[in-house]
Amino acid sequence: MMNLYYFLKPVIPWAIRIRARRLIANRLRRQFSGAWPIFPSASRPPDGWPGWPNGKQFAFVVTHDVEGAGGLARCRKLAELDKAFGIRSSFHFVPEGEYSLPDSLRADLEQEGFEVAVHDLHHDGTLYRSSQHFQAQAREINLYIRKWKSSGFRAGFMFHNLEWLHDLDALYDASTFDIDPFEPQPDGVGTIFPFWVQRTGSKGYVELPYTLPQDSTLFVLLKETTIDLWTKKLDWVALHGGMALVIVHPDYLSFDGKPHSSEYPVDLYECLLKYVMTRYGDTCWYALPREIATFTAQIKPRLVHGTLASDRRSDDERIT
Repeated sequence: MMNLYYFLKPVIPWAIRIRARRLIANRLRRQFSGAWPIFPSASRPPDGWPGWPNGKQFAFVVTHDVEGAGGLARCRKLAELDKAFGIRSSFHFVPEGEYSLPDSLRADLEQEGFEVAVHDLHHDGTLYRSSQHFQAQAREINLYIRKWKSSGFRAGFMFHNLEWLHDLDALYDASTFDIDPFEPQPDGVGTIFPFWVQRTGSKGYVELPYTLPQDSTLFVLLKETTIDLWTKKLDWVALHGGMALVIVHPDYLSFDGKPHSSEYPVDLYECLLKYVMTRYGDTCWYALPREIATFTAQIKPRLVHGTLASDRRSDDERIT
């Protein structure tokens, strides 16, 4: 059913898709009101966790998934906004999607201290169709990892298989979350900390779960008009010394003050940056994903407690 949905998705009118997604999202919000956005047991650190470098209370990590041509056109403006707050973020680009990443943009972002990472291959929901299909696409993804000199990867729609991901030549993966019942594959890893995924021998990679709700979930699906859920979760993560990792999509940001139904005002994201800088100042480690991953790879903390049970929702409810 899921493969059929992603096959038909390009011809399903956006208005119909978003209406269905909003109905499902609001039902799931009621169903998981006691566990989302805060899942209490996720505050337990992984085995061997020593705390953050230099005595920092917690880490704040900003990532940007660039899904379409509209998002690509807003990257420079979004980078300037991050820079205005002293933030350096990671931009995750789709190698073979509906746009082509200009070498000049990639070079400029890297020169300004931003990170460039790989976001799926086609972003069409087919990456995990089968192990053979994943292996074939992994070979292509690895070419882009080397070409872009990237450290990290994130799959489209947050699909993940931590065992298969060993086929990628990446320092880290960022395709999981502590808890997010709104995703098509809603099995969270149940932690607000980065952790090491070991392969036989000494090889492995770092997993960086996002821990703040996605902007698209809050403002496009649930139609929130404040950042209250962001700050509530951020404060909880900070209290427990975890990693506050957020995904902000330039595709959904409105910089002109006139957001369409698939957008939200950039002021909301700006308010999040103001909040964390004002409330936490230098007690927080403002880090790039690759910096978090490099630190984590040195200590290799292991996730020893169980992950969240997979939700048994029907495929029809898992549209994205």
